[in-house]
Amino acid sequence: MAYQLQEINDRIRADAKGFLEECDFSFRRRVEEAANRIINRTAESPIVLLSGPSGSGKTTTALKLEEELERRGISTHTISMDNYFRTMNPKTAPRTPEGAIDYESPLNLDMELLDETFTKLSRGEEVIIPKFEFARQMRNDARGRPLKLAKNEIAIFEGIHALNDDIAGRHPEATKLYISARSNVCDGDLLRFKGTWMRLTRRAVRDFNFRGTDISTTLDMWADVRRGEKLYISPFKNKADVIIDSSLRYEVSVMKNYALPMLQAVPEENQRRAELLDLIDAFQWFEPIDPELVARDSLIREFIGGGSYKYH
Repeated sequence: MAYQLQEINDRIRADAKGFLEECDFSFRRRVEEAANRIINRTAESPIVLLSGPSGSGKTTTALKLEEELERRGISTHTISMDNYFRTMNPKTAPRTPEGAIDYESPLNLDMELLDETFTKLSRGEEVIIPKFEFARQMRNDARGRPLKLAKNEIAIFEGIHALNDDIAGRHPEATKLYISARSNVCDGDLLRFKGTWMRLTRRAVRDFNFRGTDISTTLDMWADVRRGEKLYISPFKNKADVIIDSSLRYEVSVMKNYALPMLQAVPEENQRRAELLDLIDAFQWFEPIDPELVARDSLIREFIGGGSYKYH
């Protein structure tokens, strides 16, 4: 699916607020359709696996699914699979072909513990959801929390590797969702903004705002992130029961306010300068939107801040 640049700019000029509301409503409908599929499969399994590459909006989508399911009487627990990372051991950690630690590899996850967790939850047994401390790069099981699913309760496990064969493959009965910003923006037949650029922009703005990471560092990491996606995430997307497009027609016009100054400040000697120039040029085609118009529960708030959801 592709959006058309002229339609986006025309709608912004005519009624920016109304355009944003329409786009957010469209995404809400995608979430409702996913909730329908989950409910229809609850008899098979109380486990939902939500996967997608970096910058897809997995966390907000999981929270919106939780809201929608709760509204329909399904008590829902959302769990980040980041908590199932193993404590990093440089001696045994997976490596890239260049010899660096492969932080994108699914081998960093405790597959056996996830398997055990899904099995026990499906039987109505209690489990302890672990806690991974990123500051110390270690899992602290002492800070884990108990979880037991009663009837009409489900657990959504969200993470980039949720559909990996070593996770979803062991539990084919689970409902599987895949989310990504999948839509390009075209000007007639010309490609103006790639879906992957949307995710890069989201990640760069979020990392700068909330993780103290400058855009040069994010750009340097992006090649590894994309390599990991092609190896470990994209091959499993067709296993999903539901595929959700998280792109919003207005988002480039909002992100322009944040990303363009950051991109323009990147030193000329940066090795990704050519791609940067393409991205800088791409933003110029879009009418800007005042971020104050963005709804507090918009998926984009996960990346720009000021939203109504709490992110851990």
